[in-house]
Amino acid sequence: MAKTNPFGPKGWTPERVGDLTGKTYVITGANAGAGFEAAKILLSKGAAVVMLNRSAPKSEAAIAKLKQDVGADADVRFILMDLADLASVRQAAEQLLTEVPQIDAFIENAAIAQVATQKLTKDGFESQLGTNHYGHFLLIRLVFDRLVESKARIIIVGSGGHKMGLKRLQLDDMNFDKNYNPHVTYCHSKFAQMMFAYDLERRVKSANLPVSVHVCHPGMAKTTLAQEESAGFIKFMLTIAAPFAQSAERGAWPEILCATEENLKPFAYYGPTKRNEMGGPVGECVLEASVLDAEQAQKLWTLSEKETGVTWAL
Repeated sequence: MAKTNPFGPKGWTPERVGDLTGKTYVITGANAGAGFEAAKILLSKGAAVVMLNRSAPKSEAAIAKLKQDVGADADVRFILMDLADLASVRQAAEQLLTEVPQIDAFIENAAIAQVATQKLTKDGFESQLGTNHYGHFLLIRLVFDRLVESKARIIIVGSGGHKMGLKRLQLDDMNFDKNYNPHVTYCHSKFAQMMFAYDLERRVKSANLPVSVHVCHPGMAKTTLAQEESAGFIKFMLTIAAPFAQSAERGAWPEILCATEENLKPFAYYGPTKRNEMGGPVGECVLEASVLDAEQAQKLWTLSEKETGVTWAL
């Protein structure tokens, strides 16, 4: 059932964002697509942006383009990080803590999707789960104290895919050794990422910590997601769907909403609200109820601690 849009018939737009001078936003995967557009919007409002990206050349090119579009004085930089390599995540987190004393919002934007055949990360995880969930779980854990000190927002970019696939965790085979499928496994990774987000929201509220957690999705946007690793059939379907997709800039709007808007609802899910939530006005979307399963979330939290080698008593 569709929800009434709290931002009116036209939905949320960046026009609602005021001056962000003095604020710092961290974004993973911001050298292209929605992450890049989110950085551009934030910089245009006067904020500083720190990008966590896996490619130095692409990051340098992105920074040059952002300065060209926003202004030479745009305060934007990058830290090299590969979410598929936990050692890289640890190194990036250490650098971030050294160089960035205040973080007003941390946006988990980076993701990979529709990987054609089963691939494992350096740490032995199915690549989509390892990148989209485990890498971000470790990263947020390592910088969490700074986020609390900063009274930050944590924004997890989910996906409508959490309503597809298994709609549950495959705890007995998280690597999909027996039933790998590019789409189902991608949906599983986003389901895990979102389940962690709502569990984290539940935990910080219970602990009365001065941080907030928000979840959004970009809808169907023209980004680089799924273009590099995906199977031929998926690439073909993306080509067919391209004329109906919204711009990468529109895909970034839900991230900016969650990073800046006041009085957001708890345990909500924001993004495009029309065309099966693939486009249209940005507002509150319908959430798959199973992603709020507290029992599975507890198991995921415990497993994530074990797999990433950290403890997080929260």
